[in-house]
Amino acid sequence: MNGVFPNSLKLAAVAVAMSTAIVAGISDAHADCGEVSITEMNWASASVVTNVAKFIMEQGYGCKVAAIPSDTVPAATSLAENGKPDIATEMWINSAPVYQKLEKEGKVQTIANVLSDGGSEHWWIPKYLADKHPELKTIEGVLANPELVGARFHNCPEGWGCRIVNDSLKVAFDLEGRGIKVFNHGSGETLAGSVASAYADEKPWFGYYWAPTALLGKFEMVPVDLGPYKADVHKCNRDTECTTPGKSAYPSARVVTGVTTDFAKSEPEVVAMLSKLSFTNQQMGSVLAWKEDNNASAEEAAVYFLTTYNDVWGDWLNDEAKSKLARLLK
Repeated sequence: MNGVFPNSLKLAAVAVAMSTAIVAGISDAHADCGEVSITEMNWASASVVTNVAKFIMEQGYGCKVAAIPSDTVPAATSLAENGKPDIATEMWINSAPVYQKLEKEGKVQTIANVLSDGGSEHWWIPKYLADKHPELKTIEGVLANPELVGARFHNCPEGWGCRIVNDSLKVAFDLEGRGIKVFNHGSGETLAGSVASAYADEKPWFGYYWAPTALLGKFEMVPVDLGPYKADVHKCNRDTECTTPGKSAYPSARVVTGVTTDFAKSEPEVVAMLSKLSFTNQQMGSVLAWKEDNNASAEEAAVYFLTTYNDVWGDWLNDEAKSKLARLLK
């Protein structure tokens, strides 16, 4: 890891790795928490959220937590088919119609806006490109000048909710017919790397990204105006069975934590804590920037948050859990 990693963080990071042993010695006050499953989506902010929640549940409430690697669509599908995991966090529900259906059916409960400012999804170009060619700030300008954006659209990986929407939008805007090849990235890492690579040489770049992210904190990007948001059009666009994709901007995204109704009934104290677990975009962006600058793991980033923002998370916990974490993180 680059830079200095304070001793308190080292000790806490070790505590994460040793959580099973520590939990075994926790008082009987929360001994009935038992085993809990939680999603760990494969992008940085979601992984930080999961690891913060996992740390708190294990060290403060005596839970044994299994983090399940997932994505938006597979997580919603698993909830529908298996009633698991118990907790789905950083769910971008605008891109997860299955989740919304489960909520209406009473099978899951949305308990928190885990990103309190909401998520921002756009098609973007770098600021240096927008400054040089302001006509590219609209989709009409991009379509009229495909060579100025490198004749390529950088798409989401398979399994991400945005991939479904973008696959609809690419048809609606006829990207390939207008000379723009769609490149489907295999992972979030290669998508992010393409932005960093373009910025290094001030080359053209055009594609999807979201906030809050460390990437957009480091590289200034300008959203491409796709026109107005149309709820009915977007509803079809996010459906894999959509036969009439249309032109619509992304809405401001509500990003939530959801729990199964069974879990809400069985673990009310844990759910009460999770209902308060929320990050502003500034807080999350700061943690993600630290994580990237220090080549840190998600577990270490979670500990960084807990040691840096103790005035924030302290209000999430009941008194007993707060006391346990205060002793561990002092």
